[in-house]
Amino acid sequence: MIHATGLAKHFGDVQAVSDVSFSAPDGAITGLLGPNGAGKTTAMRCVEGLLKPDQGHVDIDGIRVGEQPMAARQRLGVLPDQFGLYARLTTREHLAYFGRLHGLGRQAVAEAIDRVAGQLHIDALLDRRVEGFSAGERMKVGLARALLHNPQNLVLDEPTRGLDVMSTRGLRDHLRLLRSQGRCVVFSSHVMQEVEELCDHLVIVGDGIVKAAGSPAELCARTGQSRLEDAFVRLIEAPTGVAA
Repeated sequence: MIHATGLAKHFGDVQAVSDVSFSAPDGAITGLLGPNGAGKTTAMRCVEGLLKPDQGHVDIDGIRVGEQPMAARQRLGVLPDQFGLYARLTTREHLAYFGRLHGLGRQAVAEAIDRVAGQLHIDALLDRRVEGFSAGERMKVGLARALLHNPQNLVLDEPTRGLDVMSTRGLRDHLRLLRSQGRCVVFSSHVMQEVEELCDHLVIVGDGIVKAAGSPAELCARTGQSRLEDAFVRLIEAPTGVAA
């Protein structure tokens, strides 16, 4: 479970996040939505421990990120928006490197690589350099890296951006599998159809605050809209304190 409380973060004169709180439970997919510049990526980076919030805190399975960052990261798998892969390394080299960073021994790393390669059907990619991979192949390598240490929680930042239909379907199916295993999944997306299909709970961020939270059906009912996209626009445009 991921729990964020009162997150605030500024960069110089820019207040990227003012007050963001949300909970993402186990066995569910939680979507973090918002227009560009809303603060959702900053909030996600605070969750990941990449940014230290000016105010507030994040707990991952009861572990305070700011106080025990290494222990918290052991419970968290991250797929960043650009996947963060090194072009000259093979898939196996990527996974081995990050496995060792997570403290896995040589034998444990080898076993973990075999496990995630089988889960994501990337055996044919293991000994190829990432340079030249398609967007879908790069996504699979990034997801394998995030799952390598078998974390309970997973955070993905716009994971389907640039993917073709088959790669997108494959990722969605795997996220559903993770949910069925009782994992906590948090992801951001601008594709409303995807959000409606996948998410059990939504957190809508705008102007650095949480504008609204609830299931897709609840947010549509709250705004009197039949389509989530229309509900999203209505909530984002609502004055502060009205939508939520």
